[in-house]
Amino acid sequence: MTQQTDRLILAPPQQPDVERYFEIFSDPDTNLFNPNGPLKSFADALEIFSKNLLHWQEHDFGSWTIKLKNSPANIIGFGGLSYKKYGNDLKLNLGYRFDKNHWGKGYATELARYAIDFGFNTLSKNEIWALVRPANTVSVKVLEKSGMLLADELDDVPGDVKSLVFKAAR
Repeated sequence: MTQQTDRLILAPPQQPDVERYFEIFSDPDTNLFNPNGPLKSFADALEIFSKNLLHWQEHDFGSWTIKLKNSPANIIGFGGLSYKKYGNDLKLNLGYRFDKNHWGKGYATELARYAIDFGFNTLSKNEIWALVRPANTVSVKVLEKSGMLLADELDDVPGDVKSLVFKAAR
């Protein structure tokens, strides 16, 4: 089901959206803090995107396509809630990735606040988690502005500094 915020349209992804997914997730600028780096091939994008579609089929929620209300034909990012492994634990994870041309406009905070509210009030979840690399200070601020608190660290990148684990609780 399509959702809306003040400025955003959040819609379940469709198979044709994989092309835009690849454009955003293969851009080195949008992956500055991703230890895996940008997607290398369209085949990789297809595999990951298919998992996102399957998450929607299994749980009736997941990472939305994000569009602007004033420009609904263009996908500016992907984000929302999905289950993710944190070490050995499966947690409801908030994640997002925006086209770099739409950074610095508050869209990530708007999405994050909406997703947290959606998780608590529509999905009736008690906890929502987010992982962020410590050097990604912009995303740290987004999570803090969205009401999430630093809860822990996770050693998820061997040989590198631990990721920060943020949590929002009902």
